[in-house]
Amino acid sequence: MKKTTITLIAGALLMIPSVSFGAAKARTFTGSIMDSQCAKMGSHDTMKQKAGIASDAECTKECVSMGGKYVLYNADTKTVYELDDQKKPEAFAGDKVKVTGTYSAKTKTIHVENIEATK
Repeated sequence: MKKTTITLIAGALLMIPSVSFGAAKARTFTGSIMDSQCAKMGSHDTMKQKAGIASDAECTKECVSMGGKYVLYNADTKTVYELDDQKKPEAFAGDKVKVTGTYSAKTKTIHVENIEATK
């Protein structure tokens, strides 16, 4: 009887951390929607010169069409965040935005819930 009670209590205590930390909380991230190639360089300047492209939006879309991915780039911290949704960012290519979502530090990826333009 004692052994069964101890086992049940131990099992219940082991479950508490998984309940407390189960769901990640959504956060807001700021930066610009860029393509992964230009984000690694920290700007569109090189690609725009090479290809004769005028705007950041055009550069982003062109680089994505060549196999890049949409990412969020924070120029202040020089941080590149992968975005799990590649459809929503397309409308904001080259724009400064706020991205709301949950972040996985392991994969450096934001699970995108919402994107909105900022000034």
